[in-house]
This record gives sequence, C-alpha cells and structure tokens, in this order.
Amino acid sequence: MSNEARRKQLGKSDAPVEDEIQDSFSRIVDEGAQRLNRTWATVLITGTFGGLEISAGIMAYLAVKHETGSSLLAGVAFSIGFIALLLAKSELFTEGFLVPIAAVAAREASIGKLAKLWAGTLVANLVSGWAFMWLVLRAFPEWTGTVTESAQHFVGTPMSVQNICLAVLGGSTITLMTRMQHGTDSDVAKIVAAIAGGFLLSGLPLFHSILDSLLIFGALHAGAPITYLQWLGWFGYTLVFNMAGGLLLVTALRLLRSKDLIADRRRNSPKDPDEPR
Repeated sequence: MSNEARRKQLGKSDAPVEDEIQDSFSRIVDEGAQRLNRTWATVLITGTFGGLEISAGIMAYLAVKHETGSSLLAGVAFSIGFIALLLAKSELFTEGFLVPIAAVAAREASIGKLAKLWAGTLVANLVSGWAFMWLVLRAFPEWTGTVTESAQHFVGTPMSVQNICLAVLGGSTITLMTRMQHGTDSDVAKIVAAIAGGFLLSGLPLFHSILDSLLIFGALHAGAPITYLQWLGWFGYTLVFNMAGGLLLVTALRLLRSKDLIADRRRNSPKDPDEPR
C-alpha cells in the first residue's frame, strides 16, 4: 500500500490532504466567500468598526508605553485590538490577504469583489482610525511625547532595506495570525494567536500600514513635526511590502499546499455570476 493510500485510509475522508487541513480550508473558503459578497455599505461599515477597534488597541499600546517605556509590554497591550477584531467580526485591511483570496482561487467570488473588499476596508480603516485617534489625543494629551516618539520611528527614517524587510515581516505576521486563527475551532486558541500577533507587530515593532498609520495620525493630532505628505510616503511603500509579505510568504504557499482542494472546489462550485466567462 502506498503512503498516500495509507494516509487516506487513516483519515476520515479520501481528500488529498490531512483532515485538519481540509477542514481549515473549507472554513477559510466559506468565510472568504461570505466576506466577498458583502454590499458596499456593509464593507464600509465593517471596515469602520475595524478601524475603531484596532484604535482601541493603539490606545492601550500608548497607555502602557507611556507608563513603562517598554515596547514589548505595550505590544502585549495592543493585542486588545486584535482580540476586539476577532470577537466583533470586524475587518482590517491586511486580514484580507488569505481568506478572501482563497475564496477567489476556489472560484467562489470574483477578483472585482476582492478589489471592492480591499479598497473599501482600507479607506474605512484609515478614516475611522484617524477620527478615533483625535479623540484619544484630546482625552490623553499627556501621551503627546510617547505618540510622537513612536510615530518618528516610522516616518523619521527614509526607505531602506531594513524598513522594507520590516514591512514584509509585518504583512506575513498578520497573515500568519489569520491562518492560525482559522486552523482551530477553539476561541481560546484564537485569542492566544491574537496576543502573539499583537506582540510581534507592535512589540518589536514591525512596519504595518494600518496600525502604524494610526500612531502617526495620533502624532499629527498632537501637533508633532510630521506632515501628511511624510505619512503618505511611508504608507505607500509599507502597504506594498505588507502585501508582498502576506501574499508571497503565507498566502501563496498555503494555496499551493491546498492546490488539490482548490481544484476540487472549483469543479463542484457554481460559477460566480460576476466572474468573466
């Protein structure tokens, strides 16, 4: 008996991969298809909630950083934002690198719907985060020095190989966190993954286009010597390399691992009506 035949015999199904991978793939594709079939209004509202909830994590980050001076402890506090996103079912732009793309690969939705989800979520995250950070810095003006120092870490240095690598790692880390959360049915395990992701992203800190933009917005609201043009220059390349890290280092490899499941899903799924014929 071949190794493949023996593996199928030991599993619960005759799928070409292990049962756990098949179950995780089904969860990812089903959720991705649901997210991609949202209306414009729902995309914007969900993205707005995502910006507000991740801003709560930034608020916790600044509180701990101000009191302790420790980025590592502040990174743990920031994970409150990821836990809120998880439990409230909101949307953060960079969480859309694995789940929706898996649905598109399985032909459960079109590329146009993916573009709508990405564009709407990105804009809504930034706008709502900008507004929330205005409230935070008006409520806690004593954090001005802390938020300015944090923002200068990102916009105060020119684009370099190091910063590009930090952005690539930022994109791959949050996409890996998403994959970890979809690999289990346990809410406790999902929360642990959120804490781990928050620690790595904000504690080290890595470059993340949305999370760190909110810190920069806070510094702008506090009157720091930073301009929106400086933010935009930093944001542009960070966004590109976040996507490169999330799509190439995690999503592409996961889809390659699940290529047989994708092919099977394509054969058995109805064609998306918006997909070009």
